[in-house]
Amino acid sequence: MKLPSDAPVLVVAAHTDDAELGCGGTIARAVEEGSQVHVAVFSTVEESVPAGASPTLLRDEFFAAMDVLGIPEERLTVEAFPVRHLSSHRQEILDVLIRLGRSIQPGMVFSAASTDVHQDHQVVHAECLRAFKDRTFFGYEAPWNHVTFTANAFVALEERHVEAKWSALQAYRSQFELERPYFSRDFIWGLAKVRGVQVKAPYAEAFEAIRVRI
Repeated sequence: MKLPSDAPVLVVAAHTDDAELGCGGTIARAVEEGSQVHVAVFSTVEESVPAGASPTLLRDEFFAAMDVLGIPEERLTVEAFPVRHLSSHRQEILDVLIRLGRSIQPGMVFSAASTDVHQDHQVVHAECLRAFKDRTFFGYEAPWNHVTFTANAFVALEERHVEAKWSALQAYRSQFELERPYFSRDFIWGLAKVRGVQVKAPYAEAFEAIRVRI
């Protein structure tokens, strides 16, 4: 079964790299199947850039990752709200999401799951729910940020989709240098394999189905 391609897909992330980690394989599959995919990011995490590095480091890495996944720059929205302080900018974030909803008219929205404990992810999830409560809305998983996660929706993937996700993550050299445990081939491929086993597919990504409109 193909992903919906008659209406655009919108992926919303609090930070650069969230979209790729949470649903990079799904993005790759959607692009392959002809869906018009848009990605919106609300913080480029400039405050956390290593000393001496360009303040646009993570923004530049994000654009490189999106290029790998085949998302043209005109379908990318990048805001620069301060990391860990998105709660102070709720209305501005909601305004951006409403504007995107009107201009893109997405049929399917992906964002952080409701049980993600990161403060910025919680804000983006809540504002997405306000803006897109009438659309199909799935929450992607970030296992390092969950105490619980309801995996009740799955996107089956082939090896090439997971490879595309892994290739996109290679753009984030800054995160590999920090030795993030979730920036490892074993983790990315292992989680995709586990989720695939759950639905008898080679690989998969799991989501929390928040609202499904058919």
